[in-house]
Amino acid sequence: MISSLSFINQKGEILIYRVYKDDINRNEIIQFCAKMIATKENKESPIINIDQTSFIHISIKDIIILATTKIDVNVAMVLEFLYQLTKICKAYFQGNLDENCIRKSFVLIYEILDEVLDYGIPQIADANLLQKFIQEGGIQQETTINIERLRQLTYTLTGAISWRPAGLYYEKNEIYLDIIESVNLLISRKGTVLRSEVVGSIELRSKLTGMPECQIGMNDKLLMGKQARYNKQNSGITIDDMKFHACVGLPKFEKDRIITFIPPDGHFQLMSYRISENINIPFKVNAFYSEIRENKLEIRLKIKSIYDQNIYGTNIIVKIPVPKNSVNVISASSIGKAKHEVEEQSVIWRIKKLQGDVEISLNCEIQLGLTTREEVWSKPPLKIEFQIPMFTASGLRVRFLKVMEKSGYRTNKWIKYLTKGGEYQHRL
Repeated sequence: MISSLSFINQKGEILIYRVYKDDINRNEIIQFCAKMIATKENKESPIINIDQTSFIHISIKDIIILATTKIDVNVAMVLEFLYQLTKICKAYFQGNLDENCIRKSFVLIYEILDEVLDYGIPQIADANLLQKFIQEGGIQQETTINIERLRQLTYTLTGAISWRPAGLYYEKNEIYLDIIESVNLLISRKGTVLRSEVVGSIELRSKLTGMPECQIGMNDKLLMGKQARYNKQNSGITIDDMKFHACVGLPKFEKDRIITFIPPDGHFQLMSYRISENINIPFKVNAFYSEIRENKLEIRLKIKSIYDQNIYGTNIIVKIPVPKNSVNVISASSIGKAKHEVEEQSVIWRIKKLQGDVEISLNCEIQLGLTTREEVWSKPPLKIEFQIPMFTASGLRVRFLKVMEKSGYRTNKWIKYLTKGGEYQHRL
């Protein structure tokens, strides 16, 4: 599948190079670096063909991770593997992956590559599992080998449930479920929604004994259609795209629309999804720009929180763009603090906490410096950043969370919801 895999810096230097098939040589990688990285064309397409060789790559900060092949492969799978490889590396380097980390830990990275790929075919891609037998100094060395631990590790690698080791025990059994959503929104000057979508994920942290089977039911529209009595109260939501962790039983989900799984130990992402219909927009914005004089501009802004009164938005940041030649800004707000930040070319309005169903306002008088009449201000869109606990813009809700284990222990369950601002923009 993959003939070679390389880590390359922004100068085109090869930091890591591992060959899995002999149909690719180092000179071809150097040719890629010379033609693409030197001309900065690598960002235009993740797939580049040079002399019948496919170069499939992703960029992480100043590092390019490159896979090469000369045969017809599933490119989506290769790209997914490359992104999973970055997650594995970041798990070892405390969330960071840069040239300095790679140079310091190149031996560790080579050992990781030997485990995640076998003759160019992806194998183990679970960071939690890899960290149990590959540590910072290389493969774990022990003066006395624990035979039982070795058996458990072998079972985990080769067994049907590779993501969860046997023999786990917790005195207090707990499971934490977080629904985290980001709202991407673009609204016209007249208030018409031009683009809207919610990108979300179900994050789990499992501290459970044994091999429990968990079930999660959502207010999925397809499931609601099967349950007439419930359908009268709630028609459910339509989920456009879904992606599950390997632990989820897909045939059962397709049949019953219930997420059934044996969870990995610790934190993991159970599911990611995208929704583009019937989105609950958390804020209504009215913005008015007017020229008082030739060198003076007034901005009046009203924002209403349109979520429930018992919910509070936090860490709200409103970025109101102003002309580049703004020299003096006087602002007055009903809540929070507003300040002109020259580097951002915006008035930044910060609000720590905002209750639902409340209208707030901001008035700004902007003194403009001298400029030529030929320079026309394009009025970039207003942007909003926020966090709203206990609220989902998609309307997604967990109807039930069940944990079943043969010993019948009691499980403490915690469910949280959080909606954040993604690309949340309002044209002016």
